[in-house]
Amino acid sequence: NILMGDLWICGGQSNMELPVSRVMERYRDEINSYVNPLIRMFKVPMAYDFEAPQEELIKGYWQPLTKRNVQDFTATGYFFAKKLFEKYQVPIGLIHTAVGGTPAEAWISEEGLKAMPEYIEQIAKYKNKDYIRQVLDKDEERINQWLQRLDNLDRGMRSKESRWFEVDYEDKDWATIQLPTIWKNEEMYLDAGVVWFRKKVNIPASMIKKQARILLGTIIDSDTVYINGQKIGETGYQYPPRIYDIPQGILKEGENILAIRVVCWRGEGGFTPDKPYQIETADESVDLKGKWLYKVGTGTAIEALAPQIFIQFEPIGVHNGMIAPLKNLVPKGVIWYQGESNASRLPKKYKQLFELLIKDWRRVWQNEKLPFIYVQLPNFKNIGCEYCYSTWAEIRDAQLKTLEVAHTGMAVTIDIGEWNDLHPLNKKDVGERLALIARSLVYNEHIVYSGPLFKEARVLADQVILTFEHIGSGLLAKGGKLEGFTISPDGKRFIPARSSIKDNEVIVWHECIKQPVEVRYAWEDNPENANLYNKENLPASPFKVNLLEV
Repeated sequence: NILMGDLWICGGQSNMELPVSRVMERYRDEINSYVNPLIRMFKVPMAYDFEAPQEELIKGYWQPLTKRNVQDFTATGYFFAKKLFEKYQVPIGLIHTAVGGTPAEAWISEEGLKAMPEYIEQIAKYKNKDYIRQVLDKDEERINQWLQRLDNLDRGMRSKESRWFEVDYEDKDWATIQLPTIWKNEEMYLDAGVVWFRKKVNIPASMIKKQARILLGTIIDSDTVYINGQKIGETGYQYPPRIYDIPQGILKEGENILAIRVVCWRGEGGFTPDKPYQIETADESVDLKGKWLYKVGTGTAIEALAPQIFIQFEPIGVHNGMIAPLKNLVPKGVIWYQGESNASRLPKKYKQLFELLIKDWRRVWQNEKLPFIYVQLPNFKNIGCEYCYSTWAEIRDAQLKTLEVAHTGMAVTIDIGEWNDLHPLNKKDVGERLALIARSLVYNEHIVYSGPLFKEARVLADQVILTFEHIGSGLLAKGGKLEGFTISPDGKRFIPARSSIKDNEVIVWHECIKQPVEVRYAWEDNPENANLYNKENLPASPFKVNLLEV
């Protein structure tokens, strides 16, 4: 049962790791109707080593794309492979080697990081396995002690006679709050602890005998959900969508008591806005947004929990454990989705790191022309604040400039992220844009595979004329007038610019600025109105240009 086909390395952090099961709500019919044993995935188990590159994987096996196995496939890789197979009818093998939260330096070898010795110094202590064990044991003990104190302090669970999720519990002295909301916006803000929420929900008779489930968006940080005193489900960290099946017999006609125990580890707890909150069957739903009762279970007696230590985030570790053992493969190319973790570290170093990573992986597979196709970070976080420093914009700029490396391609995703979710669900467009690049870069099709990429600028009086590569059949302001540009008289203060398209060039100006110094496009964590595309419906990459250097 051996196939001859194309092997693709799927690398990065959580957005590459994100499984199909997390996006089923969005693509259920499409995914359930597609089975293809000629697409297979090998998931490399998470492993790290700081002493030496490993020769063998600790375990692993190939999974064909079946209705049962598809849930574990990388969602980005799934849509990428599906698109390529539909085009070429060549078997596709995905080597899934991604780990949530990992920065780029974790995926580079010790040899590859010699150009940045600060990272080599950082990992010297992790070459001692006894030290690693002591660090992890101490950290586990710290977290367990915190959770135990949390449980001991939680008045909502302290007395079996009056636990706060019970149907007959008296909640008359509880305060009210409008959900969903993030607690820092509310009077009940606390650094850490347990907050309980209760709500009376009327369920119609028509829903009682049907299969039902409850949707609660996402919750920061962990939750336990009860309906009519019965535990329905729980999730231990903030990112997964809360979707819990409700067993038959739990719901009743008329009034039902919904209770949620939320644990906030540090700083910012709450229910994520702009997510679904409802009890639903196949054809009916009851909205859960609006007024709730709440009460703090732990008071202010517990301090914030410091983040867990993840040794796999340290430089060279997962490279030695998860990349080095793959050296005897002959990959067709790499698809890569990563950068979020480096945005919170030293984003200005990302270009150097990323270029070292590409060079290092090409050394591993002994192919200086190994195609490396990657995802530019999408839009994320609150809209606005063009005056703020944006670490995500810095990472995107580093990714854009990495196209200077030969045999690379970048999928722009500035239009398909979600402001309130680090893991946006639209992985279909991500995978298909990666596949589009592969069709040109790897399979040598003459197609438009990229949105507009900034090429050069020239200044005419008080106007800036911008030209682009990859304009396809023409530039387009999608949805109306062209927006998303800012302009500066000094490189420090930026104001929204006027802009227009003429002869497939973009003209940018502002009547208050006679000698512009810098122009930026979509230079925010989440640029609201960036709408420059080509007519093939591919978005332009964010960029900035210092006009003094033109």
